[in-house]
Amino acid sequence: MTAAQADLQIDRPATADGAALWRIARDSEALDLNSSYSYLLWCRDFAGTSAVARDERGEPVGFVTGYVRPDRPHTLLVWQVAVDGAYRGRGLAASLLDGLVARVRREHGVTGVETTITPGNTASERLFTSFAERHGAPLEREVLFPAALFPDGPHDSEVLYRIGPLSL
Repeated sequence: MTAAQADLQIDRPATADGAALWRIARDSEALDLNSSYSYLLWCRDFAGTSAVARDERGEPVGFVTGYVRPDRPHTLLVWQVAVDGAYRGRGLAASLLDGLVARVRREHGVTGVETTITPGNTASERLFTSFAERHGAPLEREVLFPAALFPDGPHDSEVLYRIGPLSL
């Protein structure tokens, strides 16, 4: 954690954090916004594979949501990463991701990370590329969901980033 993050605490989300995570995702203007209900469920059912950064008042200012893939139990799928605008540019997303992967690795034996990124989302591309570099892990990319599969209007393709195996 950097000096600029010293006043922040990273831990597991609680159900009461769901509304704040929804607002952070909405305000990011980069993520697909899910229903507020889904963020409440995520904080309840996937708190063990997610992380939230809290300011000095305990309010969420960033988060990473993820889950261990049922058919690949050594793979953490990172669903969303978002940081409140006032806290961007401090390396908080990288700290959240590193901390979450370290915890899930200890608790679940995870050796790889996957995420999907739409082309042109340079912040996410940089975050996950630098994560792979920091952890000495190979990175593979392939289109997982072509744009034509999305039924709800124009949507960019989702490119799968597969990172691993992670070095110790």
